[in-house]
Amino acid sequence: QVKAFAEKEEGGDIKAVCMTLFLLALRAKNEHKQADELEAIMQGKGSGLHPAVCLAIRINTFLSCSQYHKMYRTVKAVTGRQIFQPLHSLRTAEKDLLPGYHPFEWKPPLKNVSTNTEVGIIDGLSGLPLSIDDYPVDTIAKRFRYDAALVCALKDMEEEILEGMKEKNLDDYLNGPFTVVVKESCDGMGDVSEKHGSGPAVPEKAVRFSFTVMNISLAHGNESKRIFEEVKPN
Repeated sequence: QVKAFAEKEEGGDIKAVCMTLFLLALRAKNEHKQADELEAIMQGKGSGLHPAVCLAIRINTFLSCSQYHKMYRTVKAVTGRQIFQPLHSLRTAEKDLLPGYHPFEWKPPLKNVSTNTEVGIIDGLSGLPLSIDDYPVDTIAKRFRYDAALVCALKDMEEEILEGMKEKNLDDYLNGPFTVVVKESCDGMGDVSEKHGSGPAVPEKAVRFSFTVMNISLAHGNESKRIFEEVKPN
């Protein structure tokens, strides 16, 4: 259909049609910053997208690894330029963005929580107290350790935090204490039954647990200064 449309409306320029559709998909999801960067590179105003941006595009457009790799090869072959980055660079960027990458420590230490911070995805039911009368849990549960996920989120917000300190005329060497207010939530994802390769079939229904950083305050003298506030909490 894309090829037929390109031949009819764009003189056979499949590349232009595919890129336009991809830009429309990004803008439909309000990912305007990523779309702007991609559009600038398409117009010859940049050298290539950063791996983290490519990763965000892959996630926001629901592309599987194989679909992204096919798009990467197609765009490179058609344009002669490496606009998108190869999959291995996305995996490297992903490690830096996911919980379990940044070292940290709690003072005082959290009770019954390992001091090891290099933790990735863990069993979602770990730490859940069970009694002999409980009905067996027949599910696959995966999650990040809560404290590691929170540290990762704050690390990702470093620029916003420093900018907020600057706006309040606070020195960026101040080390707190910071007060972080989060809102926890969960969202049903509906039917996600699917089988990945030779692995087990995932449950038909899934629930995603998440949190939103609502605001961050910094103690300064005898007062508390708010240096970040989420303008669109969801």
